[in-house]
Amino acid sequence: MPTLFTRIIDGEIPGRFVWADDRAVVLLTIAPITDGHALVIPRAEVEQLTDAPDDLLAHLMSVAATIGRAQRSAWDAPRAALLVAGFEIPHLHLHVLPAWDESSLSFEHARHDVPAAALDAAAERLRDALRAAGHGAHVPTDASSPEV
Repeated sequence: MPTLFTRIIDGEIPGRFVWADDRAVVLLTIAPITDGHALVIPRAEVEQLTDAPDDLLAHLMSVAATIGRAQRSAWDAPRAALLVAGFEIPHLHLHVLPAWDESSLSFEHARHDVPAAALDAAAERLRDALRAAGHGAHVPTDASSPEV
């Protein structure tokens, strides 16, 4: 049975995509800890971090660093944080988010009431930062599709 993320990647469930390549996609979470909180997800259904082959992990980390740089630029954040948990969905994903301090890096601070318009605006802000940094080839032309 496909995971929730596979269903989003396949277009069965909507997502706010900001990055796509042949191995990974990045979309905004619907429960952000901070504005611009994104998920780096492999297209392949890998259950958790320790199950992923090293070359896939290297690719995901490279994408996460690119996303983090764009987040820092877009939100003027001093850091980009990376969290890996994966308890809620059995499909590897890296949480990348603009960060101002360590105390806010807890899923307890996830906001579940962010209006769709605010999530859309954050996604567009991140896509703009990625384009400005020269990564337009990986920014989906249709924000609801993981294709470039």
